[in-house]
Amino acid sequence: MGTLKRILVGRPLASTQAGEQKLTRWKGLALLSSDALSSTAYGTEQIILALYLVSAAAFWHSLEIAAVVVVLLIALTASYRQIIHAYPHGGGAYVVTSENMGRTWGLVAAGSLLIDYMLTVAVSVSAGAEAITSAIPSLYGHEAAIACALIVVLAIVNLRGARESASVLVTPVFFFIAMMAVMIVAGLVQIITGQVPFNATSAIGTAVPGVTIFVLLRAFSSGSTSLTGVEAISNAVPSFKAPSARNAAATLTIMAVILGVFFAGVTFINYWYGIIPEHEVTLLSQIAAAVFGGNTTILFYLFQLATALILAVAANTGFSAFPQLSYNLARDKYMPHMFLARGDRLGYSNGILTLAAGAIVLIVVFHGIEVLIGQWSSQDTGGLTSLLIPLYAIGVFVPFTLAQASMVLRWKRLGETRWWLKAIPNAVGALISVAVVLVMIGLRFPSIWPYFLIMPVVVLFFRAIHRHYEAVRNQLRLPEDCAPTHYNGNTVVVLVSNVTRVDVRAVDYARSIGDEVRAFHVVIDGDGKAEEEIRDEFDATFPDIPLTIVRSQFRSIVAPALRHIDDVATEERARNRTVTVLVPQFITAKPWQQILHNQTSLRLRYLLNQRDRLVVATYTYRLND
Repeated sequence: MGTLKRILVGRPLASTQAGEQKLTRWKGLALLSSDALSSTAYGTEQIILALYLVSAAAFWHSLEIAAVVVVLLIALTASYRQIIHAYPHGGGAYVVTSENMGRTWGLVAAGSLLIDYMLTVAVSVSAGAEAITSAIPSLYGHEAAIACALIVVLAIVNLRGARESASVLVTPVFFFIAMMAVMIVAGLVQIITGQVPFNATSAIGTAVPGVTIFVLLRAFSSGSTSLTGVEAISNAVPSFKAPSARNAAATLTIMAVILGVFFAGVTFINYWYGIIPEHEVTLLSQIAAAVFGGNTTILFYLFQLATALILAVAANTGFSAFPQLSYNLARDKYMPHMFLARGDRLGYSNGILTLAAGAIVLIVVFHGIEVLIGQWSSQDTGGLTSLLIPLYAIGVFVPFTLAQASMVLRWKRLGETRWWLKAIPNAVGALISVAVVLVMIGLRFPSIWPYFLIMPVVVLFFRAIHRHYEAVRNQLRLPEDCAPTHYNGNTVVVLVSNVTRVDVRAVDYARSIGDEVRAFHVVIDGDGKAEEEIRDEFDATFPDIPLTIVRSQFRSIVAPALRHIDDVATEERARNRTVTVLVPQFITAKPWQQILHNQTSLRLRYLLNQRDRLVVATYTYRLND
């Protein structure tokens, strides 16, 4: 296992090499922006699918909706740049909300983001799997298996460390940026030069029956999923090279410009070409086929490859942000302390593994839901991505709202001259974000209701962890008048099964650490002969050590042993003595051989460890064969 780990993860890095794992702007873009950039592969499609429920003639409204989404992107980018500079130690929405709106709201933001990062991974790899099956139809129906395999690969890549994973991701991210730029430029050139006539389903301003404010709001909430991932950089500011805040803010700006141009370009080209969604083929795939002259050209296949790669690695934003946010929560004692530990490659490996496991569970569960819906209603669910995206969106727009509102409160609290000027982008972002949340609650509640059940449980979970750590700290803190306890000696109770080599050596060891040694044996069955034999043999070997033998009426070793040890502990504490229970155990030469022997000692040690002021020790004897 150690060799396999070295092959997959690599050699351990020294703690002094942590600085070498810091990210440049371009590697940070590859590592932390893939989620946001990849959303251009399905953001426009989500708008079109929402409008298509009314009529294809309503597609011109996608231009209006895209314009509002770009405005929100600008507001969010300006706001998160402020957050990066105000909180250069990272933490993003969790830290800014906790400081300005209170810890409870901060935990809501953190819980939403933790769940959302799992959904980020699930949505991204599911979309990547669907892109693969669009290019290779023979794989259709195996999206869930492909998605789970992609998660395993990404987890291994991230376990190798931030710098190495960023190096791996540079190629697919910039390959996608290049191919998307080629497609948008080619499409616009064809439009400008008249090679492609105006083929939209309707002209701008056309009145379409059935298009209501509710339809437009639903389409807007769907299209806003293009902005998920914008906050990830603010969570990982310490991961950048110095000056970390400046480099993180610059990376955020670069990402926002690319995202805005791509989203607007894809939406406009789709409108001009008049492309209608088709089953089993993504909208972006149809756009690429139209621009590149068919789905058999080399450019089309390169574009599909780039799309599949970016959608697959987009999950890496979650793999980068989830461990960092878990670290911040664990540091504040709201997550288990295991999330503070760095792995062999200086990454937060426990966070990476937890995220991978959670995302795989989500994919398996939602794949099962998709199958059930198809069997019960013969309804096209739109695939795993369509099922996951509503939860994905609500999970990120709640923290968006809280973070922007918190920044408004921060500027007001600081009381600087004309503070409201700095708060304008935050206020705009907060208003639009809360509008998206309200729209989703009103129009998509059947798809997002699990969020409102999960979040209270998550916050209570955080609180329970925090209470435990506080209780531990209070109980372990030394009082001012603390004085050392002076014991009168140590009594060692050795649990013996038979007089074997391991038992004899255990008793010899007990003599070396105890002022008084006692032996204890449980007889399960028999007519008394076995009891006599063990006593005679033990007394012959250790005539100076008292042996207590108890007959178990119900064939249990554990219960009589616990009763006897409790009695001894009570007696010895009255004499101001410590009690050590020594459990002899032999270890087989090969791990698989251990299952051939009973595991009573494991259960016994576990239950003994629950006793107060009792030392439990194991004497281990290793077998050769």
